[in-house]
Amino acid sequence: MPRKIRTAITAALTLVAYLASPMDGPAAAEEVSGAVVTMYHRFGENDYPSTSIRIAQFEEHLEELKKERYKVRPLPEIIEALKTGKPLADHTIAITIDDAYLSVYEHAWPRLKAAGLPFTLFVSTGVIDRKVQGYMSWDQIRELKDGGVTIGSQTKSHPHMTTLDRQALDRELADSNQRFVEELKEKPALFAYPYGEYSLMVRKAVADAGFNAAFGQHSGVAYDGMDPLTLPRFALNERYGGIDRFRLVTNALPLPVSDVLPKDPLLGENPPAFGFTLDSSIGDPSSLSCFASSEGETHLEYLEQRVEVRLKQAFPPGRSRINCTMPGPDNRWRWFGTQFVVPK
Repeated sequence: MPRKIRTAITAALTLVAYLASPMDGPAAAEEVSGAVVTMYHRFGENDYPSTSIRIAQFEEHLEELKKERYKVRPLPEIIEALKTGKPLADHTIAITIDDAYLSVYEHAWPRLKAAGLPFTLFVSTGVIDRKVQGYMSWDQIRELKDGGVTIGSQTKSHPHMTTLDRQALDRELADSNQRFVEELKEKPALFAYPYGEYSLMVRKAVADAGFNAAFGQHSGVAYDGMDPLTLPRFALNERYGGIDRFRLVTNALPLPVSDVLPKDPLLGENPPAFGFTLDSSIGDPSSLSCFASSEGETHLEYLEQRVEVRLKQAFPPGRSRINCTMPGPDNRWRWFGTQFVVPK
């Protein structure tokens, strides 16, 4: 396939992934062990299309995941494998749901239970304590936990964590952990950053609070050797929850990188001097394409396996992303994404 056509295909697929949010490649035996982690919020809540999935779409997802090729595993099991170096089966998948909306209890939980598929629910304790309309109750969360659902934390008040000082961060995490112990008799081991936003200081606060792993909202495949406190997830909603995109992300492969700069996703310099080194197992990096939310396809410069992403303009205040993909074996795509935060 000519490189120009292949690059165009890569560009189209990567752009679709950003807006949510048979190729040659290394042999399957050389693949880094990894897992795709999917993320949902609401189910069948048509007034919130950016965070809700249609029930018909979700049912298509479940039917796809029941196929023999997929191995849907509990998230704690996946995290343990990634930390210890235990190989994960190809097409290992984890399902996560944020915010504990009532539609999770009414629509997602019965369907996931019937399909026998494990999942993790991330909860902000303050909204449950306030009994906000449209959210689950502690009794319903206990029912899910007793049914085998993993419960993770998403702080007390679901703040923009990068705007808080260290004292406020510690209070958010300690207060929510106390409520989990009071209501569920245990402190969660898994954490999800509200809005996917974190900085080096936020990450350190989460680590010091005792969490084993933490997840953002940047696209990519979690793999052995990745920082367990900055793991990626693929967001799914009405617009980007069609079955074709779902198959694209659930068949994604790791794009292992190291020496990512800048180290802190809370930007001081803007645009950032963004770069990374591709793992040597990837081979020729020339089919790599990267897209920035501010400008689309970016210019890349190479020094052997080192890739520098040259941005033309600064990111606006708030959240921005860069997604990079390249073709892998068996018509699958390697995927690495990152999310930046520009202070407002």
